[in-house]
Amino acid sequence: MSQSDPRPVIAGVRDGRGLDDHGAALIARGLADGSVSDAQAGAFAMAALLAGLGEGGRVALTRAMRDSGRVLRWDLPGPVVDKHSTGGIGDTVSLILAPIVAACGAYVPMISGRGLGHTGGTLDKLEAIPDFRTQLSEDEFRRTVAATGCAIVAAGRDLAPADARLYAIRDETATVGSIDLITASILSKKLAAGLDGLVLDVKQGSGAFLRSPEAALELARALVETANGAGCRTMAYITDMDQPLARAAGNALELREAIAVLKGARGALVELSLDLSVACLAMADLEGAGQALASGHAAERFARMVVAQGGPTDLLERPEAHLPDAPVILPIPARGRVAAIDTQALGHVVVALGGGRLHAGDRIDPRVGLADLLRIGEEAGPDRPLGFVHAATMSAAEAAIASVQSAYLMGDGPAPGPLIRCEVSPE
Repeated sequence: MSQSDPRPVIAGVRDGRGLDDHGAALIARGLADGSVSDAQAGAFAMAALLAGLGEGGRVALTRAMRDSGRVLRWDLPGPVVDKHSTGGIGDTVSLILAPIVAACGAYVPMISGRGLGHTGGTLDKLEAIPDFRTQLSEDEFRRTVAATGCAIVAAGRDLAPADARLYAIRDETATVGSIDLITASILSKKLAAGLDGLVLDVKQGSGAFLRSPEAALELARALVETANGAGCRTMAYITDMDQPLARAAGNALELREAIAVLKGARGALVELSLDLSVACLAMADLEGAGQALASGHAAERFARMVVAQGGPTDLLERPEAHLPDAPVILPIPARGRVAAIDTQALGHVVVALGGGRLHAGDRIDPRVGLADLLRIGEEAGPDRPLGFVHAATMSAAEAAIASVQSAYLMGDGPAPGPLIRCEVSPE
């Protein structure tokens, strides 16, 4: 077999021999140029999930995927930092954090992803805004970051192109949960963005890809060790995903909540957004997150970013005029105290409504989802439903109501834990 044949590399991973620099480069190059087929890419992903790559293999794959395209270099009058979440339900922190950090003097070139599995994607949320463009040329990306301090975009075709392909294949092959592939996926894009510092939000709980504390800690350590080993100052927080972070799940609905936070709303979403903003700013030796939010400077940065990326000039003043409404909105009746929530099940409800993807090419309905969701410890009753279903049809709404009711456990239960469960710093 030729040295460009991926099959021996896949077999080596499958049989537990790990992945060396040559094999990683061959796989990454083949993912980027198409010489690795979809079947081979799926087989590689499954082998990595079942047998693992080992620490050296994980670093090798991350670097190879980073180097499968262009690596950005910045010349800006301030530090370049970013934050990444491993994915949850109602997690719109990125939409709030990027403008907060930008308002404090750092630059945030945020390269984000789309919905994967049961979790929502930042790009899908932003694309609920009319005419908002997440696909920018490199020149447009650089100009937007320089002018507004932040931009949230999809990875360009020449930025970690190997990851763009593997990302979609992981979703279709049930290999999303691989620690090695998650690490390489996240960090290949972030390292290609030319960051000075990175904060990682590793979700753990019933709505996370990684439900157990042990798995979340394993991923956080893998991410921190790999990124710092590649020269990017990085730390991670393990945060709660035993219930939705925001009270909404669904693209336009979550965007409305993010806008409300930028305009002064309170709650768990603003609390975690500020905590992670402070951590990003500490990487840059800056501060002022709370003041940037309270003063409206962060909201102003967000508005400028929206306009720079093609959106309306008055989104913050009139979100109801621009964000689409679902034709069917129904309450979710229940009685009693919320003891626990199967948060992953709520994510699947949103996908079933059309707010997420079963396949990589599926179209998303930005209108649909869940709103005004009760949190653990709150009481449902005749005047306070579990939440509201926003659906395209009555039949879809009725099915969603039954599924949400099944996802909520009513009765007595422990109080929810802290939003931040632990911090992981480089050793």
